[in-house]
Amino acid sequence: MIFQKLGELLAVFGPLSFLTVGGGQSIVSDIHRQSVAVHAWMDDGEFLDLFALSRITPGPGSLLVTLVGWHVAGFTGALLASAAIFLPCSVLVYGLARLWARFQHTPWIRAIEAGLVPVAAGMILAASATLLRAAEGGPWAWSVAAASTLALMFTRINAFLVLGLGGGVFWLALG
Repeated sequence: MIFQKLGELLAVFGPLSFLTVGGGQSIVSDIHRQSVAVHAWMDDGEFLDLFALSRITPGPGSLLVTLVGWHVAGFTGALLASAAIFLPCSVLVYGLARLWARFQHTPWIRAIEAGLVPVAAGMILAASATLLRAAEGGPWAWSVAAASTLALMFTRINAFLVLGLGGGVFWLALG
């Protein structure tokens, strides 16, 4: 049973390693889908708890993977999930960095870099939508998220102030 779970962790996080274009945040949507819907390792509430814990602790954004691995298969699961998310892309990036440096001023490299920007942004937007759906905050959560996004995009307001105001509005709405 434990070997099956470890195999599942490896099969899920190994391929996801190559999709971390925008960092760990870009794959949160698929981590949620795999953890909750596909493998039923946890429910939405447990996923949100692990996500929140991964955000308040220091370390990479992909720490969520380690916590999912821990939840599924304990210490061994955490180690395997971490290795599966970090090793494949690290080896690939190491190899590509040498090639990238050699051809960095060519037009096709600049085109690839420009093309990856909207891909990363889209993946991060999908992750945000997944978290809002999983939190079941309803129209208030979506409204606060939209207002916060617009405020950060079009003003010079401090992100921490927006976070505090958004939390306060949401708390008042629920209370």
